[in-house]
Amino acid sequence: MQRRTVVAGLAGSAFAATFAGGIQIAAAQEVVKIGLIATLTGPQAASGRQKVAGARLFMAQHGNKVAGKTIELIVKDDTGVADQTRRIAQELIVNDKVAFLAGFSLTPLALAVAPVITQAKVPAIIMTAGTSVITERSPYFVRVSFTLPQQTVPLAEWAAKNGVKTAVSLVSDYGPGIDTQDAFKQRLEERGGKVVEQIKAPLANPEFAPFLQRAKDLKPDALLLFVPAPTAGSLMRQVVDRDLAGAGIKVIGTGDITDDDQLNSMGDAVIGLITSHFYSAAHDSPLNKKFVAEFKQANPNMRPNFIGVSGYDGMYAMYEALKKTDGKTDGTALVEAMKGMKWESPRGMMSIDPATRDVIQDVYIRKVEKKDGELYNIEFDVVKDVKDPLHK
Repeated sequence: MQRRTVVAGLAGSAFAATFAGGIQIAAAQEVVKIGLIATLTGPQAASGRQKVAGARLFMAQHGNKVAGKTIELIVKDDTGVADQTRRIAQELIVNDKVAFLAGFSLTPLALAVAPVITQAKVPAIIMTAGTSVITERSPYFVRVSFTLPQQTVPLAEWAAKNGVKTAVSLVSDYGPGIDTQDAFKQRLEERGGKVVEQIKAPLANPEFAPFLQRAKDLKPDALLLFVPAPTAGSLMRQVVDRDLAGAGIKVIGTGDITDDDQLNSMGDAVIGLITSHFYSAAHDSPLNKKFVAEFKQANPNMRPNFIGVSGYDGMYAMYEALKKTDGKTDGTALVEAMKGMKWESPRGMMSIDPATRDVIQDVYIRKVEKKDGELYNIEFDVVKDVKDPLHK
């Protein structure tokens, strides 16, 4: 009897362990994990804060349940170092079993995970990095942010129509900067203008003064600027110090240089500056007004910028993909679900190109103006449904 009792006890323990294991597996299957890799320390930290704030606002508005699954957002800081980004991506895939990766503040960080996501077949949602070629490096990349040529070509068109015959470009010396200067030069010169010099500043610890003086000495009609948004405040203070406008040089650029997150700190000297971009906190739509109000409420002393709205829209794309797959997390199926997706964002209408997995969206021409005591990028023209011009 004692032996039978012991055996029964062992059998009961085994059953209990199996049952408990089954509960754990079932619970795990009911949770979908998203690994958000953001740069939260270092020079690009403002980018990471915006991205995380946008993603968390979407979840606050829409809940953490999709297609019967619970969404768990895991935020990791890559400190802006590509080797860190790659290592974190591997850990999130292997250890945390994430269904999606997202984030990527700079192009090198996104490119670092391309082989990782391709091998693991895990979708990666680009919420910032803007070099055209990124989505070509893995079939598992989907971009909800922008590309620099997508923003720059409409600006070159505007410049050609508004008396710019000669220009100098000054950009940060990495992928998006190269894309910006080359796209601008090609389109302006197709329209009869001339880029007389292309100047590149170091991405790390840039000192813009000598480059701005060089541009001023060349006396072009316009100076085109691009730097990553967290560097914009430093650049624009030096632009103001050089009084380029007083020298008769029109300063223009992609929307990064009048980033919403920093615009008020740039001062009234930037009023009138023309940029092109896909998002402004002043975008006039009910959805954007709600987004801005709730973003500010959740994040005191922060105004949403283009990175914040991209974090928000990235979550939308992942939620909708899960709805289409009925909660299944096969990576290939999730990517297919996002192809051709179209929705209204706080930025306006946007979609995912089914051929390239890149974003298609409206690009606005804006002017810095003062409104209700604050500086805003006020949209006054729009080019609808712009694709990246470098994708074949």
